[in-house]
Amino acid sequence: MDVTTIFAGVVLLLAIVLLISVIKIVPQGREFTVERFGKYTKTLSPGIGFLTPFVERVGRRMNMMEQVLDVPTQEVITKDNAMVKVDGIVFIQVMDSARAAYRVDDLPYAISQLCMTNLRTVVGSMELDEVLSQRDSINTRLLHVIDAATEPWGVKVNRIEIKDLTPPTDITNAMARQMKAERERRAVITEADGEKSAAIARAEGAKQAAILQAEGRKEAAFRDAEAREREAEAEARATAMVSEAIARGDVNAINYFVAQKYVEAFAELARSPQQRTVIVPAEMGALVGTIAGIGEMVSLAKDQNSAATPPVRPAPPRRPAGGSVPPSA
Repeated sequence: MDVTTIFAGVVLLLAIVLLISVIKIVPQGREFTVERFGKYTKTLSPGIGFLTPFVERVGRRMNMMEQVLDVPTQEVITKDNAMVKVDGIVFIQVMDSARAAYRVDDLPYAISQLCMTNLRTVVGSMELDEVLSQRDSINTRLLHVIDAATEPWGVKVNRIEIKDLTPPTDITNAMARQMKAERERRAVITEADGEKSAAIARAEGAKQAAILQAEGRKEAAFRDAEAREREAEAEARATAMVSEAIARGDVNAINYFVAQKYVEAFAELARSPQQRTVIVPAEMGALVGTIAGIGEMVSLAKDQNSAATPPVRPAPPRRPAGGSVPPSA
């Protein structure tokens, strides 16, 4: 192999190395910082970029996408001297690659330590009940503080979330007993409310039933009074008719009135629940005579009605067409 070939190979190799060092391809979601003799000069955006050979080089390759950093678990003493274990996650995004590259060393570690410090400060200023029930408030306060602290680094803190809050075992047991007691109290209150509602419903139903019964008794009393009034009117008319008959000297009317009372009294005696034996009076002939008198009275009333009705006169015979009247038989 001659010297010319070797020289050509070396020149080709140097050209390839020079080309690789001059042309830089930046992927999407990344930015490269450019340093000239160790000093930052510019930032290469996603795409193809060119550097001055032997003078400029790529300094830092920065991730511009949103990143998730884990906040390690730590023990924090609350305001009421309760020890809790707290951890979380933080979502960050580099907005200025130059400041994030040259203003802080080891950006993820710095943000993690910043979150831990502020987490102790925020949780330590609150009582245990507030810490357990106000996670959103803790997240908001941490986000405000850490975002303001990382702004000079060219970093935007988008969200901070508390993953876990673990109180001590004795406090956990006390909280469980408290929750059980609260549930039992709510159950007793709910049961009492149900019994109260049922009692009210039963009382309302009894009230409505009493009202309906009273209205029924009122209506029945009104109907009974009306029936007694009608019966009294009928009795009065019957008594008046019998009195008129007696005044005219009709003995059958007196027998009818006495017989009616006699039959009613005998019927009551027969319907009595304490009467097991009915004794028929010996004077049955009088009763039969009374009934015969009633029959005569009914016949007399029929005769009077027949006498009061005028007889129907027969129509006169028609005359013949010749004008002569036939002789009577």
